Amino acid sequence: MYLTVEDALKIYPLSEGRLTAGQKGVGRIVKSVNVMDAPDISDWVREGDILFTTAYLMKDAPSEGVQLLRKLAQKGAAGIGIKLGRFWANVPDDMLAEADRLGFPLIELPFPFTFSDQMKGLFNAELQRSTKLLHGVLDKQKELMRFALVPAGAGDIFQTIASILGVPMAVAGVRGQILYNSLAPAELELLKKHPQKTTVQWLRAERVNLMRLPLKSAEAGQDAVGSVVFQIPRGLRPKEEEGLYHQAAEIVSHHLNAVERHYMEQSTQNEFVSLLKNYLKRHISVDTLLECAASLGIPFGSKPYRCALFHISAISEPKRERLLRMIRQELQYNPLLKDSSNLHFQIGDAILTILPAGAKEKASHLLTNVFADIAAEAGSSLRISLSHTKIKPEQLEQAHRECADARETAERLGIDSLVTEYETVEMAYIFQSVPEEKMRRFLNMTLSPIIDKTPDSAQDLLRTLELYIENNGQINETAKQLFIHRNTAAYRLDKIGELLQIDFKSYSDLLKLKLVLLFKHMLKQQRQ
Repeated sequence: MYLTVEDALKIYPLSEGRLTAGQKGVGRIVKSVNVMDAPDISDWVREGDILFTTAYLMKDAPSEGVQLLRKLAQKGAAGIGIKLGRFWANVPDDMLAEADRLGFPLIELPFPFTFSDQMKGLFNAELQRSTKLLHGVLDKQKELMRFALVPAGAGDIFQTIASILGVPMAVAGVRGQILYNSLAPAELELLKKHPQKTTVQWLRAERVNLMRLPLKSAEAGQDAVGSVVFQIPRGLRPKEEEGLYHQAAEIVSHHLNAVERHYMEQSTQNEFVSLLKNYLKRHISVDTLLECAASLGIPFGSKPYRCALFHISAISEPKRERLLRMIRQELQYNPLLKDSSNLHFQIGDAILTILPAGAKEKASHLLTNVFADIAAEAGSSLRISLSHTKIKPEQLEQAHRECADARETAERLGIDSLVTEYETVEMAYIFQSVPEEKMRRFLNMTLSPIIDKTPDSAQDLLRTLELYIENNGQINETAKQLFIHRNTAAYRLDKIGELLQIDFKSYSDLLKLKLVLLFKHMLKQQRQ
């Protein structure tokens, strides 16, 4: 039996009785009923017992009733029911006061009913409650089994499981990022305060309990792929119901492992992925690739696009696999990305993503924001490169090559930003074969009027010029990065134009400056 005293008082015929004291203890759990009028009655009472008595042994010594209440409360009993009318007409005031002080429920039992009537009513109610609860657990288990055999799409699986269980839940990924949530904000904050463990965790929220279960990797010895948290109402729950949450966690774990195994080569895209790799190696034509995409319903080739390539290098194999898993989870579930594209493929040790062009947020800024946390963990091992926007599907191989070239050029120039756009290093890629001597001669010839000035002055002018060119002629942004007033930046630029005999409104002069600053940077990297 697992009822609270408050629930027991609603069950007939105990409902005909009256709680006379100990209102604060109505949440105590009733596990069993004990009926006894022996002198050593308190020695036989167990935790969770509710004791029914006629007060026969206390009829002439009310003070013993106070001692009995204290012993019962100390043993963790649920409460006491006294049948009045035979030995006592009323419960002594001392006992009522002590019951209130202890928060120990004291019930005046209805006189017309026997103890067996009370017990029968409680046991029948508990049997009905347990039966109903177990039937509910069985129904939920059947629903989970049906769902596991015929799962919904990736976007619906978590919501469907929460609906079947009838409780809010949250799913966290391998680094703790939230993949799905229907918990209250305060409960999410509570989870952040308690690090994820490899065992079951129980956390106490304001009015509910949170049960956190680790999601195991399919491969033995691998890290967990995340965790799932269920909001469970307070009160005693049968072990069978707790088993439901473990079963649901297994389904979620299986799903995330399936994403891990097949995300880059989903069953409907296996052929496309294979052909894509052959296309990038120039073994097949783009027409063959497009025919495959059309037959599989893969939305590629109808709209402008850009390619992003995720590179992972100089890292141990276990950490590489962990980073790849983290990247895949972000691409699959991050709300900023999951609606942009579902075309993500693993090409060797890199992940190729095809993004729609013309997004509201600039692609480089978007990727930087989304993958900043992963980059912080990966350090310089993770780099992302972006191609130019492409209009035609046959430019996919060119876009992939631009991503690879952007990464190689960024490494050579020592660019340490997370995302590198091909357009920002394109000129360096084109002019990389220019001899070093020619670069140095062109640099000295162009910038000598500035270099020949005093070191401090030359450094200020060169830094201003570099930032002005990097910011595409935006003087306000240049001044902001230099921490100077706009007028000061404008004065420096006028001075630079006068010294170098150039016009900042002339396209050819701007191109010349961009090229000479590029050579300056390339020569600096070669010296290092």
